[in-house]
Amino acid sequence: MNFYRDVTRLLATHRIEYLVGGGYAFGHYTGLQRDTKDLDIVVRPRDLSRVLRICEAAGYRTELTSPHWLAKVFFEEDFVDIIFNSGNGVCRIDEAWFVRAREAEFLDTRVRIIPPEEMIWQKAFIMERERFDGADVAHLLLNCAQELDWKHLVDRFDVDWRLLLSHLLLFGYIYPSRKKMIPKNVVSRLLSQLIADETEPATENQICNGTFLSREQFLSDVSDKGFLDARVGPRCAMTQKDIELWSLASRGGR
Repeated sequence: MNFYRDVTRLLATHRIEYLVGGGYAFGHYTGLQRDTKDLDIVVRPRDLSRVLRICEAAGYRTELTSPHWLAKVFFEEDFVDIIFNSGNGVCRIDEAWFVRAREAEFLDTRVRIIPPEEMIWQKAFIMERERFDGADVAHLLLNCAQELDWKHLVDRFDVDWRLLLSHLLLFGYIYPSRKKMIPKNVVSRLLSQLIADETEPATENQICNGTFLSREQFLSDVSDKGFLDARVGPRCAMTQKDIELWSLASRGGR
């Protein structure tokens, strides 16, 4: 814990704005505490190099683990994840994360934590074979639905609105007695969008959006079945090299 305190103190001393995320933020919003092996710190992409230099000057070892979204700071067996993007390249860290951040108590210090809307947005995409964050999304909705900025949340998903709808429908299945916690106008809007979309002709572009959800499970669709990887395009903050490295890491490579 002293390591975590020191890293956050270093950032504050050097006036680098950061947000605490991961299990600590999730526990704050849901009351569900987890034994976390690390600390997640969110920073702006432009601050990453400075953050790593500051930590290195303090004697800590650093690593740019995934060039498009994740770095790490190490001390013995502990480490801090420095997050400056998202694994799928879609849920970018922008100013809204910091403008909408909440305050919470962390290690006897008042810190700012990531907004619940952004946490839901990022977690909604995580559908790996070994990890599915749908339960986290459901617990966040259960505990935060009445205070969420629903317009902002819907806007965050934007063209990925089907994904948001799927989680809202799943919430009603998981908690049938609490389904009315989800605003009716939000569900109605998304269902109307679904109905309208179904009447439109199918797109000619054979795109697979599954690569936004899992870095490995849909690669065969791209390599063998002729689908286009949705990550290759302006929506995604990943280069072709980033995609290749991220896919390699999922198979145990570096």
